[in-house]
Amino acid sequence: MRSAIFLLILIITTSYSFEPIKPIPEKISYDKEKAKLGKLLFHDPILSKDKTVSCATCHDLYTKWGTDRKSVSIGVNGKKGTVNAPSVFNTYFNFRLFWNGRARNLYEQAKGPLHNPVEMDMNKKEIENRLNNSKLYRELFKKVYKTDKIKYWQVLDAIVEFEKALITPNSKFDMYLKCKLQNIGNPEKCNSILTEKELRGYIIFKRIGCITCHNGINVGGNSFQKIGVIHKYKWIPSNPDRYQITRKEDDKNVYRVPSLRNIACTYPYFHDGSVKTLKEALKKMSYHNLGFELTDKEIDYIEAFLKTLTGELPDILRESERANHEKP
Repeated sequence: MRSAIFLLILIITTSYSFEPIKPIPEKISYDKEKAKLGKLLFHDPILSKDKTVSCATCHDLYTKWGTDRKSVSIGVNGKKGTVNAPSVFNTYFNFRLFWNGRARNLYEQAKGPLHNPVEMDMNKKEIENRLNNSKLYRELFKKVYKTDKIKYWQVLDAIVEFEKALITPNSKFDMYLKCKLQNIGNPEKCNSILTEKELRGYIIFKRIGCITCHNGINVGGNSFQKIGVIHKYKWIPSNPDRYQITRKEDDKNVYRVPSLRNIACTYPYFHDGSVKTLKEALKKMSYHNLGFELTDKEIDYIEAFLKTLTGELPDILRESERANHEKP
């Protein structure tokens, strides 16, 4: 009886389903024709006032992992923003969008940059007029939406469908988690997927409390948390925090927890892009939110684990690369 109970406990505690992090699915359902149109719109500066800025300007999908790697982004007429552009990869899995969570879904998020006077500075009517004056877009929208006149909502719909497709599965850590699911009775078999350093980093990541905020499918992106829980973090009135939405004092320096997916590739860090390296980010977060300083060795271990969260480029991007390669 005792051995049976021990086996049950072993299965429960080692089961992938009880891991605080979940792997990204290899595929999700989306409308491919809409997504292809959305991809074109995403990369077209026609959607900005001076026709110099596209969604891809701040979210480079091919070389910068959905970011621009700038502290803050630059919009129309060279206007400088006040916030670091988070990666657009895997945003489909976030419970809110933007640093302060003001958008409840990808549709609300897509409107933000289009109408922001510092970013793209457009309005609904101007977007419709420009696209309806384009023979190419009239043909494409007619094919996808069966319409002779392009509507603003269709523009958003196509961009959102493309953004849904921007998932990065099969990271090294995802492979580790999926292996554990397939080997519930023998999880140690999966340890070889990670190096000893990476596995130890994950153990430390959980032990010291990072996992409290960075968990789930996106290793974050599913809650609001304060930076400066233990030791205060400087608050600046222009911060894009929850205070800007609620005007509650307790919401100063409260942000949507960023996803740690592909984090090694999406520097600089924090809402203001003030942190240049993962090591510096780990030092600051451990001090301000955990109340202690990590050793250099602990930082090395955790950094090694975080690097295992880099996934594959989305299929919709790799498909275009294959098509280009196959051209005569």
